[in-house]
Amino acid sequence: MQELIAGLRCIVGDAYVVDAPNDLAPYLSDWRGRYTGQALCAVRPASTEELAAVVRLCADHGVAIVPQGGNTGLVGGSVPCQGGEVIVLTGRLNRVREVDTANNTITVEAGCTLAAVQEAAQDHDRLFPLSLAAEGTCQIGGNLSTNAGGVHVLRYGNTRELTLGLEVVLPDGQIWNGLRGLRKDNTGYDLKHLFIGAEGTLGIITAAVLKLFPLPRSRSVGWVALRDADAAIELLALMRGTAGDRLSAFEIVGRPALELVLKHMPGTSDPLSDAHDWYALVELSDPAAGDITAPLLEEGLGEAMESGLVLDAVLAASEAQAAALWSLRENISEAQRVEGISIKHDVSVPVSRIPDFLREAGAALRSEFPDVRIVAFGHVGDGNLHYNMSKPDASDNATFIAQTPRVNRIVHDSVAAKNGSISAEHGLGQLKREEIRRYKQPLELELMKAIKRSLDPKGLMNPRKLL
Repeated sequence: MQELIAGLRCIVGDAYVVDAPNDLAPYLSDWRGRYTGQALCAVRPASTEELAAVVRLCADHGVAIVPQGGNTGLVGGSVPCQGGEVIVLTGRLNRVREVDTANNTITVEAGCTLAAVQEAAQDHDRLFPLSLAAEGTCQIGGNLSTNAGGVHVLRYGNTRELTLGLEVVLPDGQIWNGLRGLRKDNTGYDLKHLFIGAEGTLGIITAAVLKLFPLPRSRSVGWVALRDADAAIELLALMRGTAGDRLSAFEIVGRPALELVLKHMPGTSDPLSDAHDWYALVELSDPAAGDITAPLLEEGLGEAMESGLVLDAVLAASEAQAAALWSLRENISEAQRVEGISIKHDVSVPVSRIPDFLREAGAALRSEFPDVRIVAFGHVGDGNLHYNMSKPDASDNATFIAQTPRVNRIVHDSVAAKNGSISAEHGLGQLKREEIRRYKQPLELELMKAIKRSLDPKGLMNPRKLL
C-alpha cells in the first residue's frame, strides 16, 4: 500500500498523512475506550477538492474509508474496525463560508466544531441552537452524520431539522453540491436526508447550510424536584401551556445520575436541601429583552407546586447560577466515565410512555439484577432517555457487564413494546449494528441496504457500521 500512501501525500502534503503508530493511535479508539481498531493511515485534507481526490484514490485502490470528525461518538461509528482502512479527518475543513443574516442561515465546513458555529452565529446576533455536552470538540460533520439531538430539540428540532443544504463527497469521489439555503424546494427527492444520520456510510459531508434563529435575550432556568416520573410529563404539559414556544429545554435527571455528578465533578453542589428521586431542569428563553421568561417560569412552577407535581425548586438568579444548574445535567456522561464502565442505552419512546417505560424496564431489571444501579436522564421533552446501568460496587461490575446481551434485551424489548427506538440520537455505529436487526422490519433493512448498494456499490464507505 506504499503506492497509495505516496499518492495521498501528493494530494494533501507529507505533514497531513499520519502513519507512524504513535501518531496514529489517538484516531484508532473511541471516546469511551470501548472500540479500538487498526488503520493504514489517517489523512487530513484541507478542502473539499482535496478530500474528493483522497476518496477517488482510495476507490481506485479498493481501500475502505472511515470518516472521523471530533471522535466524540458513543457507538464506535468513527473508528476503524476491520484494519487496512484510511481514516479521513475533517478537522482542517473548518471555515465559516458565509453568514446570511437576512436568510437566517450559516454555511460552514464539516470540520468546524459545534462551539465555533455557535460563536460565529452569535457574532452576527443569531443563535445556532444545537447544543451538546461535547460541543467544544465535536464537529458539525459528525453532528450531521449522526443526526445529533441535544437539549434544545424540544423547541428547535434535531440536526436534520436545522439543515437546509449539504455538500457531500460521494464514494466515487464526485462532489454533490447541494448547498442551497432554501426552505422551499419541491423538485424531487430531498437528497440531503440520505446523508444526515447515515454515519458516513453513503458519503462524506464536507459543508452544510444551517438554520439560524434570533438570539435569546431573556432566559430563565429552574431546577425542580418532582413528585415522581409521571409528574415530569404533567409538568411538561403545564409549562407548554404556560410558556408556549418559550419552553426551550426540559430535561429529566434521576437521583443516581445527580449523585455521580456530585461525587466526581469538582465544584458541583446539590441545589436543594433534601434528596429526591427525580428532578427536572426547565429552561425558558425569548428573543425580546426584558424580564419576560422569569414570571412565566415562576407562574408555571407555582401552579405545579400547588397541585403537588413539584416538591421543591430553585430558580437561577444569574447566568452563573444558570450555568451551574446546567452543569449538573451536562456532566452526567463525564461523571459516569470517571465512575467506570456501564451498560448504556440511548432510547426514545413517545413522551406519554416515558413513565411506563421507566417503571416496567426498571422492575424487569431489578427482578434479574436486584442491586443494579439505574442512571436515567435525558431529553424528556422529545422522548429521548439515556438509560444506563452498572453495579454500585466496582468489584461486582465486571460480572454484570458480561450480562450486557441480557440487559439489552430487557431494555430494548421494553422500548419496542412502546413503539420506540433503540437509538434516539447516538446512531448505530458498531454498538447496535447487529442489535437493530431484531427491531427493524426486514423490508426497512433491505431498503437501507439497497440505498447503500446504489451509492456505494464497492462498500468502501465506513464499512461494518450501521448496516
